[in-house]
Amino acid sequence: MNAGILGTGHYLPTNVVTNKDMEKIVDTNDEWIRTRTGIEERRLASDDIDSSDMAYHAALGALEEADVDAADIDLILVATVTPDTPFPSVACMIQDRLGATKAAAMDISAACSGFMYGLITAKQFIETKAYKKILVVGTEKLSKITNWEDRGTCVLLGDGAGAAVVGEVSEGKGILSFELGANGAGGKELYQNEDDKLVMNGREVYKFAVRQMPESTVNVVEELGLSKEDVDYLVPHQANIRIMDAARQRLGISEEKMATTIKKYGNNSSASIPMALSESVKEGKIKDNDLIVLVGFGGGLTWGAVAIRWGR
Repeated sequence: MNAGILGTGHYLPTNVVTNKDMEKIVDTNDEWIRTRTGIEERRLASDDIDSSDMAYHAALGALEEADVDAADIDLILVATVTPDTPFPSVACMIQDRLGATKAAAMDISAACSGFMYGLITAKQFIETKAYKKILVVGTEKLSKITNWEDRGTCVLLGDGAGAAVVGEVSEGKGILSFELGANGAGGKELYQNEDDKLVMNGREVYKFAVRQMPESTVNVVEELGLSKEDVDYLVPHQANIRIMDAARQRLGISEEKMATTIKKYGNNSSASIPMALSESVKEGKIKDNDLIVLVGFGGGLTWGAVAIRWGR
């Protein structure tokens, strides 16, 4: 039995905050942000919208595309570092709201790699036949842990959610290989401080990311007996365009073969990969039988990559 993605969905707050808007908040400017990050604008959720709200709307989209009823979902996995509350979990909140009454539910904390961890957890349950349909969501309201006086981080972050329904797909399709990893010694480079604000050592995270993203991508492709030239489309964590381009160039992948949403949405942590995946699917950039790689890294430090033969 092969596990694969049956449908995707994403949600973005309506509030657009441009770089010009950021100039009014912190000592920065549009050129500095664009040249160093590739970001031109981001979406920030209003006070009455939290991570569970965004997760719910992204989940509805994924269920619709997959043509799966919420009542048939067996498990809900939500990747987030910005839950509404420490408990109940966001997964439990959306289980109730969706009416997925038979689903088990839990949150996963692996920062920007969280969706990868969720996807691979789902794969195990499907391929062991424990469950048939699993909802995996990445959702973040990073604006509530942003230090708006730190120009090195506040210009990067945005809010949003992405989701996928995982289930059985035909032979040769679906999640074919994966890599998950962690280096707890690097936790000091990217963390949430005692004031509940995000802190990042940009230089060290950059060095880690430009090494790990291409390495993990190559690893999951070579595990299949293929090479990086066989990759049809790359969906990386949308952290920083310089990191993404450095990884893309080391892999020899053209710009057209890489999902790039950071310009419009910024860095959305665990939501960035499923959001970029969902948008790419809806724009027709990912086609049946394409070999795609999802790859990300995040606080922990954590990382993950997944090779998928697209289609049902």
